[in-house]
Amino acid sequence: MRTAGDVTLPLAIDRTDARPLPRQLADELRAAIGNGLVVAGEPVPATRALAQRLGVSRGTVVAAYDQLLAEGYLLGRVGHGTVVNPALRDVHPPSTARTAAEQPAPTRSRLIDLRPGQPWTADVVNAGWRAAWRQAADRQLAPLPAAGLPQLRAELADHLRRMRGVRRSPDHILVTAGARDGLGLLLAMLGTGRIVGVEDPGYPSLRRVPPRLGSSVMPLPTDDAGLVCDDLPTGTDAPDVVVVTPSHQYPLGGSLPVARRQALLDWARREHVVIVEDDYDSELRYTSAPLPALAALDDPEDGCVVTLGTFAKTLGPGLGVGFLVAPERLVEDLRRTRTDLGQPVSQVTQWALAAYLASGELRRHTQRMRREYRRRRALVLELLGDLPDSRVKAMDGGLHAVVESEIPEVELLDRIRANGVVVAGLADYWSRPAAGAGGIVLGYGGVPVDELRAGLAVIAQAARGN
Repeated sequence: MRTAGDVTLPLAIDRTDARPLPRQLADELRAAIGNGLVVAGEPVPATRALAQRLGVSRGTVVAAYDQLLAEGYLLGRVGHGTVVNPALRDVHPPSTARTAAEQPAPTRSRLIDLRPGQPWTADVVNAGWRAAWRQAADRQLAPLPAAGLPQLRAELADHLRRMRGVRRSPDHILVTAGARDGLGLLLAMLGTGRIVGVEDPGYPSLRRVPPRLGSSVMPLPTDDAGLVCDDLPTGTDAPDVVVVTPSHQYPLGGSLPVARRQALLDWARREHVVIVEDDYDSELRYTSAPLPALAALDDPEDGCVVTLGTFAKTLGPGLGVGFLVAPERLVEDLRRTRTDLGQPVSQVTQWALAAYLASGELRRHTQRMRREYRRRRALVLELLGDLPDSRVKAMDGGLHAVVESEIPEVELLDRIRANGVVVAGLADYWSRPAAGAGGIVLGYGGVPVDELRAGLAVIAQAARGN
């Protein structure tokens, strides 16, 4: 196939390949650009002409182009078609043609990034996703209610009922820009000088929010089942707020048993503590059905649980949308605070997400991703599950794994990085680093499977002392 610039592109589609056709085509085009067959500023074939040449639908080509547009390889110009991004060298610096797995480890042009927190986003953009954004773009711009678009809040209420076993009125939901924004909104409403209990170890980014808003942090102990609830502070020693991850403790992976959940709620009611439930990846369960949210056990009118939800792990952190679910007694104060601070999520984004949820596409996408991540989880256990002097912590769900090791953490991290892979150190998740065992936290969702396999092989080699 020749481009409009008279460049021949050796593109081919293999219908026996397990990859979806749009991904195959995107991979072929990305390789052609990476190999310099098409250079920055040159046009790529028109979608209709390329579809006819390859014998695929035009939608397949459009989906592939959309993916490469999102990655910065292509640039669309009104009236001039689609071209290879003129700023390609800035967006994707040139590297050698050999893959990361083929290169000797010390000379790799880039690291395999297995740090946690990144889902696989290449399969998000499909016909349902594009249709939702087209509908949203056609809407006339208008002021948003402080709590968020009513249609989106209604869809979020239905989403919570179907996926998390929580029945709440849309009036109890506020649209946020993510978990940190939701926690910040709650703390801004409560005022400065609060004490916020956090799991230790726990999510570092949420732990950094309270001091920014004039509150202090109180580390609370955890074990393999999550937050330890039988000796929580009482009276004047009790915190004002406690942030927990009951469905999938971050990062160790435990799930808070029902008896502990009830004990936590009873304690919070006695001590007048607000429980913040970070429900960050609870839909991604692999060994059993997703567990009901803590809010499902709480009183929707006079309760103590505020749930933070986000789509960062299912659709990707770049979407920048989440939600907060509060009991009736807190809703009005939260709305007033949000009115003062402003609604942080654009109308177009809220309409698009409302349409995407209404179509059922998020549920279908989540089911597909569960299958994909289940396979990746199995690969982690296959390559790391029997390492000497190491142990992979519980991985019933989520997108990351914790490997505890008797090798000093700094030494293990250095070995891994020296061989072209970057992961996170487990000590970073503790408020008191000396309190926990050494090890690493690795994400297995954000890179292609071949890179994941290569990275896990490096980790296994480092953990064996090689």
